[in-house]
Amino acid sequence: MALEDQPAIIRYRESAAARQQSRSGAQIDSEWLKALVMECGADDAGFVAITREELQPQLGKLTKLMPQVKTLVSICCRMNRTAVQSTTRSIANHEFHETYDEVNHVARKLVRRLSDEGYEAMNAVAAFPMEMQNAPGDTIPIHHKPIAEAAGIGKMGLHRNVIHPKFGNFILLDTVLIAHDVTEQSAALDYSPCIDCKLCVSACPVEAIGMDGSFNFSACYAHNYRDFMAGWADWVDQVVEAKDRDDFRTRVTPGETASVWQSLSFKPNYKAAYCVAVCPAGENVLGSFLEDRVAYNRDHVQPYKELTETVYVLPGSDAEDSVPRRYPHKTATRVGWTMDATEIFSFLFNLTLTFQRRQARGVSQIINLVLPGRDGDDNPLEASLRIQDQRLEILYWHAPEADHHFTCSQDTFIAMFRHDFDLDTALEAGDIAGDMDAQAIRKLIKCFPKYGYLPPQILQAGD
Repeated sequence: MALEDQPAIIRYRESAAARQQSRSGAQIDSEWLKALVMECGADDAGFVAITREELQPQLGKLTKLMPQVKTLVSICCRMNRTAVQSTTRSIANHEFHETYDEVNHVARKLVRRLSDEGYEAMNAVAAFPMEMQNAPGDTIPIHHKPIAEAAGIGKMGLHRNVIHPKFGNFILLDTVLIAHDVTEQSAALDYSPCIDCKLCVSACPVEAIGMDGSFNFSACYAHNYRDFMAGWADWVDQVVEAKDRDDFRTRVTPGETASVWQSLSFKPNYKAAYCVAVCPAGENVLGSFLEDRVAYNRDHVQPYKELTETVYVLPGSDAEDSVPRRYPHKTATRVGWTMDATEIFSFLFNLTLTFQRRQARGVSQIINLVLPGRDGDDNPLEASLRIQDQRLEILYWHAPEADHHFTCSQDTFIAMFRHDFDLDTALEAGDIAGDMDAQAIRKLIKCFPKYGYLPPQILQAGD
């Protein structure tokens, strides 16, 4: 059969005129679109053009996902609050899983309906994991939270979760990309629904959330995401390193192995997410908190503090110091940092994720780095580490007011933060140059947890 005689091609040719009058480039009525999103099962939605200032940091990612994208539809679905507030982790995690599936389903259904109407759209993926083949580099092709903020869904609170003005933080997000403008965009909220109660600070077992709004990413990642990539990589390391079955069981408890199996079989589980559970913000949530704060604390905060559980901490971290002191009844277990970045830009980003504010107390240094390139690259990387007021800032140029100058290979710099690095040997061998002595370098290293493989070690057995 000749190509032009194919029935599908004949029908395509016959419908050419109709296609010229299709939806390509047409505006979508915002009211109609909002009603359609809600009909598909969303609890709320908002629309934001990719030209908006708030989206410029991820514009390159968005156009890579869909080159013709013009508008983003931010979608949220509610979780059942009482399930998320349960201290029984299977109940709370199942609610997360079910709602992730629901919001993904809503996005898929919306794209199908838009396609049937002649509009071009693409649904993203709610939450994560996403592009994990890029680990430990950038694995996230679309950031739902800033999009939701721009689209008026809510504002991120102290705990970094988006708080909807009505539903609170008991929501999950997804985004649909469409190749059309809408008649009216949504506006970002002009206030934050966060009531600054600090209950998320109080409930977090590893103190990942600071009273001043700071966030210790590595503390949250090491514990709360233990059954995600963090613990999986560590568990595999234990399998490889163990001499035999008995040795493996001295490294990993039966409960930990069963937990890995559960997450592989039935989706990964959060170890905590208590910051979500205790949050009283949102019109539908505030009542019990406002009416009796003592009872709210007793019923929804204190149970997490009293829970007997294993809490995972990184060696040399703030959490390693605080967990045994705050929670003598919990089992504090030291584990390794598994995000092993070997490329220098990823590693410097890693430093921002693992900076330990309490360990950096009293440290005030601005260090200009010269890190020669690899594989014949004659252009060294010049950067600055600024540690002041228990905060870290990385600049990709030299600061004129630097206190120190530091030169070494990129491999040496990356290795310097590992627990097995011999600083004295590196200095004696001339691997490190500049005006920083061993004491100043050790002060720098102490601001971060010890990197590298470590077998789990119980620091304190709970009651």
